[in-house]
Amino acid sequence: MKRAIVIMSVLTFISAILLIYFAFGVDYIWYSLIFLILGILAIISAIRYTVGNTAYGYSGYGDLFVFIFFGLVSTLGVNFLYSKQLDFILVLPAIAIGFLSVGVLNLNNMRDVESDKMSNKNTVVVKIGIESAKKYHYFLVTAAMVLVLVFAIYIDFNKDVEPEKFNFDTYFFIVAYFPLISHLITVYKNKNSKLLDPELKKLAVSTFLLSILLSLSLIYLLSDLVVNNG
Repeated sequence: MKRAIVIMSVLTFISAILLIYFAFGVDYIWYSLIFLILGILAIISAIRYTVGNTAYGYSGYGDLFVFIFFGLVSTLGVNFLYSKQLDFILVLPAIAIGFLSVGVLNLNNMRDVESDKMSNKNTVVVKIGIESAKKYHYFLVTAAMVLVLVFAIYIDFNKDVEPEKFNFDTYFFIVAYFPLISHLITVYKNKNSKLLDPELKKLAVSTFLLSILLSLSLIYLLSDLVVNNG
């Protein structure tokens, strides 16, 4: 396992360097340095999550780091790689993806709450209890859905082309809300946390689906602006 971690860390670092080089070249040296530091921090955070006697994942800090790296850094960072600018409205979907990623972790911790207690792994779920963890989970998923919807409404009503027209294609990502709502209902009805295992895949896939559909909605909106502006 340690050998696999080392190999994957090295490969990740190499791919990060190549990505940064092709994104910024030698013209944006400060951007390259910032992203290189972020990449190193991400690798260290991934390793320190469960490795060592002071692994932060077992001290209740896993949620925070997942939110930062899977939400804010990944979403805003990828956009910056392509656009070379920071659009603060993207904080909304970044927070949303961060919340859903934390939701996956929280669900995993709810499933393993009993074994974590016996192993002295003080996850957030162990600290607050399963019922409070469920409420926390409802907040994460519901807030993510609301934030993405607010983001879509904002960009739709602030577009330059046909502002009076309500564009349903911009909201195609709502398709991903159906499995998310189904997931919340299942979690609400659950009485045995060990049976939540299938929901991990459902939430992870739903998060990925939401990301893809939201991206496609944005691509459609941008292409519409390009066509209409000539």
